[in-house]
Amino acid sequence: MRRRLRLRRDASLTLLLGTALGLLLYSQRDGGAPTTSAPQARGRVAPRPTLGPRTFQVPEAGAAPPAYEGDTPPPPTPTGPFDFGSYLRAKDQRRFPLLINQPHKCRGDGGPGGRPDLLIAVKSVAADFERRQAVRQTWGAEGRVQGALVRRVFLVGVPRGEGTDGTDTVGAGTRTHWRDLLHAESRAYSDILLWAFDDTFFNLTLKEIHFLAWASAFCPDVRFVFKGDADVFVHVGNLLEFLALRDPGQDLLAGDVIVQARPIRARASKYYIPEGVYGLPAYPAYAGGGGFVVSGTTLRRLVGACAQVELFPIDDVFLGMCLQRLRLTPEPHPAFRTFGISQPSAAPHLRTFDPCFYRELVVVHGLSAADIWLMWRLLHGPHGPACAHPQPVAAGPFQWDS
Repeated sequence: MRRRLRLRRDASLTLLLGTALGLLLYSQRDGGAPTTSAPQARGRVAPRPTLGPRTFQVPEAGAAPPAYEGDTPPPPTPTGPFDFGSYLRAKDQRRFPLLINQPHKCRGDGGPGGRPDLLIAVKSVAADFERRQAVRQTWGAEGRVQGALVRRVFLVGVPRGEGTDGTDTVGAGTRTHWRDLLHAESRAYSDILLWAFDDTFFNLTLKEIHFLAWASAFCPDVRFVFKGDADVFVHVGNLLEFLALRDPGQDLLAGDVIVQARPIRARASKYYIPEGVYGLPAYPAYAGGGGFVVSGTTLRRLVGACAQVELFPIDDVFLGMCLQRLRLTPEPHPAFRTFGISQPSAAPHLRTFDPCFYRELVVVHGLSAADIWLMWRLLHGPHGPACAHPQPVAAGPFQWDS
């Protein structure tokens, strides 16, 4: 009897331990790792990404496609409650004064072929000096990169609750110095563009059309433009290699392309869009606003197209509408990661904050200023990362194992 009880107890304990081990392995397989986790040992090869656009397809009849809310991480701009009534009353106001300009940005560096090969335009907010410094000191540095002339601007609006004259319109006449600080920063770095509209999430569309108009007027000969958020890491060398075989006189808008994303109808969401504003079941194809590249020809065509499209309060979707009017399709490129780097389920031991991932990508979204600086040092240090391949991916279609 005692032996039988002991055998039952051992069998129960074995079953319990087996179940716990299975649950542990399952959680490790499916658990995601944050983009900013600690670096892992080098020398591992990252898994192959899925080619083509990020398709939000309807899985079966009657089922709705995934919604826009899962698209990209929120930009570092103030959101707050959104008043659609006020937006609809003021949505046709498209022209705001340019308070700080950089009219000489694209006049070259005094050498032959002075027009920029690549203009970097970064969406920013007035208070985000730390991120701007991280970009300036790493991937957004101006000058010659692999023989290409690179220029940089930051796109800024007026902080919410403050007047365009630099005073606080909320407090009791308390003066703030945000505008003085931006002017000083502009004198030091010559890369600030400031417009007189409130810098809010839904006004990013205004930032889009004002930048397009500015670039067309002050950088008419630019070959390519990269536009993205301040919390992205960009491997400019890989971007330039991708562009080396492209003709700036031909249409191009490449990035992380999303198709068949549907509008959010839930009022609690920051992406809420009433049917009265957009009544179709899905958005047109668009490139995630975290970072994309456009040719100079397409940029100039977009200026005219966007002037004919009704303003929409989500900037990357609005740009997709403008492309649709031009009968252009954004080009998907798997090295643009506007969702960040996901933990590969087949290799849970890999850490996503590893230079061996980043060395073959172009854009990774959702990094802190410290992460951007650290990854830049890991990739561009005296020895570089010890990965499987000694050189970055060559120009042309993106591959992991070329």
